[in-house]
Amino acid sequence: MSSREVELRALMMASLDGEAKAHRVLLERLSRHLRAYYKNKLERIGRSAEEAEELVQDALMAIHTRRDSYDPEQLFTPWVHAIARYKLIDHLRKTKSSMTDVPLEEASEVMAQDDHTATESALDLNRMLAALPDKMRRAIQYVKLDGLSVGEAATRCGMSESAIKVSVHRGLKTMAAAISRGQRT
Repeated sequence: MSSREVELRALMMASLDGEAKAHRVLLERLSRHLRAYYKNKLERIGRSAEEAEELVQDALMAIHTRRDSYDPEQLFTPWVHAIARYKLIDHLRKTKSSMTDVPLEEASEVMAQDDHTATESALDLNRMLAALPDKMRRAIQYVKLDGLSVGEAATRCGMSESAIKVSVHRGLKTMAAAISRGQRT
């Protein structure tokens, strides 16, 4: 285990125990690593540093709000990198980037990844979504996974925007409770 992994994991564990100072230090350290990661990735495809800053903030927010989903039995940095990678993919999808923007030498990195953990996570997510009532499942799918706006999801579901927001909130809360109980469905 690398010294960086040991340090960041210790900060995360202290953060989970409610130590605010450790949480602040963790987010500061992660922001440096994430900034370098995003600037490197975006620079390779001709994107701006401002986008990197936006992604850093998005990733830090996701790490902060989803910190209870971190499994202390697992390494910490792969969990962070998975969040960072998904935020980057979501950002590129929302800003209409395509694989044609990725230089050829980068294509193998994007296309050929043995991501066993991501596959297991996707299966767990699908099981958890399937356990939700239909309107919650569809609201989460459209807004959180497909990246649609609340208005677009409301139109597709035939629901009000408020109902979509409530369904997403309640569905995520239900899923978080299931995770905290250690249930996979």
